[in-house]
Amino acid sequence: MKKKIIIFLLMFGSLLLVGCGENMTAKKAVRDYLEMYVTLDDRVTDQLDEFVNKEDLSDEQKEKYKEVLRKEYTSLSYSLENERVEGDVAYITAKVNVIDLYKVQKDALNYFEEHKDEFNNEDGEYDKNKFLDYKLDQMKMATDTIDYEIEFKVVNEGNNEWVVSQLSNESLEKLHGIYNYEE
Repeated sequence: MKKKIIIFLLMFGSLLLVGCGENMTAKKAVRDYLEMYVTLDDRVTDQLDEFVNKEDLSDEQKEKYKEVLRKEYTSLSYSLENERVEGDVAYITAKVNVIDLYKVQKDALNYFEEHKDEFNNEDGEYDKNKFLDYKLDQMKMATDTIDYEIEFKVVNEGNNEWVVSQLSNESLEKLHGIYNYEE
């Protein structure tokens, strides 16, 4: 599932790269990029729906997952810390605070390992949906947050049109609260 999430993040991030063209600054381009998440811009929700609807989940699980991601995005807070400009390229460092979904997923797997029988069907066989329901419920209830630092590369495309470059996998995982900070 993590591999699918990373692919989604790469596709998703590439659609959100362009800032508006009206006398844009590099910092404003990053602020606009992050605000698309916080305000659940149509571009964000369309991509979220497209991604979740492709997952092998029941309709109820898909709705829970969308709810988890909407909560993750709307609770995102950030501050733009530093700006370094090198000609037509700027590097903006942002401090982001997100719900720690990595920890929730890790804790769910640990719980599974210790309570495997709880996720069996009446025939005693593993029921993937029982575990998915459990994990999604845990993600839905999550409140613990974590701070990350992300460096955004922003390019001036001319006429003060600053464009946020594609984020690295690591930065996207941080932005979505799934970064494995224990590696």
